[in-house]
Amino acid sequence: MLIGLPHVSELTMSSNPDLTYGHHLKLDQLLSAQVPVSDSHDEMLFIIQHQTSELWMRLMVAELGAARQRLQVRDFRGARKALGRVSVVFAQLVQSWDVLRTLTPLDFAAFRGDLGPASGFQSYQYRMIEFMLGNRNAALLAPHVGNPEIHAGLLEELSQPSLYHVALEILQEQVAGDFESKSLDRTRPHVRIQAVEDAWAQVYGAPEVHPDLFDLAEQLVEIEDQFRCWRFNHVTTVERVIGAKQGTGGTSGVGYLRRMLDTVLFPELWSLRSGL
Repeated sequence: MLIGLPHVSELTMSSNPDLTYGHHLKLDQLLSAQVPVSDSHDEMLFIIQHQTSELWMRLMVAELGAARQRLQVRDFRGARKALGRVSVVFAQLVQSWDVLRTLTPLDFAAFRGDLGPASGFQSYQYRMIEFMLGNRNAALLAPHVGNPEIHAGLLEELSQPSLYHVALEILQEQVAGDFESKSLDRTRPHVRIQAVEDAWAQVYGAPEVHPDLFDLAEQLVEIEDQFRCWRFNHVTTVERVIGAKQGTGGTSGVGYLRRMLDTVLFPELWSLRSGL
């Protein structure tokens, strides 16, 4: 037998002999989902880049949901595992822009006009991730009104506490912060609250007393750090490929993306650092 090759018995061992690699991964569906709308060779790259990003975002939605559930029952170990995976996926997405940057402005111009109103702004999974992390704005539901199932899912997310809201519930519970976590507006982006920052400062002042909260805070900062890197790479990639032109789907392009760089998900965890 050649070294490194499996034995025949290994090839046939399976509790479900009908389940092959291709069937399990639905490769016939997955690999037939790249359907260019132009004759440009480079459109395939554009499609695969965004499809793989959506797959990674699907995993992040699942892991953020799991992390929130774990925190709600105070399972910090389970939450750490899920949040750690989210950080790694964000890092993967940050690097993925390097592939799209191989498109020159002329490459993209060859098929851009064929994309019509399609825009990354319409990604409901991206919106779901923002909502789950706490950057909530009910006005951003508008692009999804035409799809009742997706619209209902995003609306349902707005009715739940975000991941940060749950973290603040635990913070108030364990540190007795001078704020009411359950009264925080779940339908709007979270803004800095001094009492929340004071409570987090107690955690950072004595991490050995509040190790779970300290680790949670640092994981949230890591996730936002990676999210910022992902947004920044998005901006520079778009600027490199289309400059300051209007984005696909009628968005303002780089101008809009640059404004998003100012978004802060967990403001108290960043502002407290100035006083440490």
